[in-house]
Amino acid sequence: MGTPATSQKKKKQHPFAIVFILPSFILYTLFVIVPTLGSVYLSFTSWDGISEDIRFIGFANFIEIWNSPRVHNALKNTLIMTVSLVILENIAAIAMALMVDKVKWFKNLFRSIFYFPTLLSGIVMGFVWAMILNYNFGVVNQMLNAAGLGSWAVDWLGDPNYAMLSVILSTVWKGAGYYMIIYLAGLQGIPAELSEAASIDGANGWQQFRYITFPLLAGSVTVCMVLSMISALKIFDQIAVMTDGGPGFATETLTYIIYKVGFGELRQGFGTALAMVLFIIILIITIIQVKILRKREVQY
Repeated sequence: MGTPATSQKKKKQHPFAIVFILPSFILYTLFVIVPTLGSVYLSFTSWDGISEDIRFIGFANFIEIWNSPRVHNALKNTLIMTVSLVILENIAAIAMALMVDKVKWFKNLFRSIFYFPTLLSGIVMGFVWAMILNYNFGVVNQMLNAAGLGSWAVDWLGDPNYAMLSVILSTVWKGAGYYMIIYLAGLQGIPAELSEAASIDGANGWQQFRYITFPLLAGSVTVCMVLSMISALKIFDQIAVMTDGGPGFATETLTYIIYKVGFGELRQGFGTALAMVLFIIILIITIIQVKILRKREVQY
């Protein structure tokens, strides 16, 4: 237990703590809490985003969301893209981290090459891959034609069967390097003696990864999977540049339909209601994912 003098000293520190916290709290309230509460109100209106006529319509927007085939399609596309990106980005990131961790020469060069795509904005990355995948003059189809595989050349962004795959793979190329850094930090925290002892006992590379490396990366896996899931649920830039939600509605996600409806169709109230639904979905999925991954981390 502390002495009376110590307790009195701690009490005197409280006003100073409030002074330091207050500016941040005011800014957070003005730029986060107030707009969020305003968005909740707008989700119950038929506001077009321009006029001063903001008419309260109750749950009409949410009922329309529930019954809208377009929203259902966007939700399906969002879930497909999210699951694919979470799995592929983390597999690619772990593979790159293992390679960079094991290589003896030019380690910083490989790390820089793998990390470089994350420095590009989603807009720039979208333009680059739109050029690469262009049906007429894109590098991919040009290489297929040069290799005598012209029958394999397809309209990667204009065919509904390939547009989603093209967006997913290009996004993996951009995002995996970021998660690689997190996994690399986790790998460097694993004692080398564990792998050496396992090697002496006859464990091969896969067994060392399965029973030593991967369990000890549980914390990094939790962080990367949560971050990649949230990023995938909010994907927008790549779709806006590469496919514009098309062909048709083949790559339209919840974030993109929010933009299209709110700003393109001037239905700001309905778009805000969609944003509230997306927020709730992200919150629920994140809570479930964190609980599952933490249980698995405890088991390891």
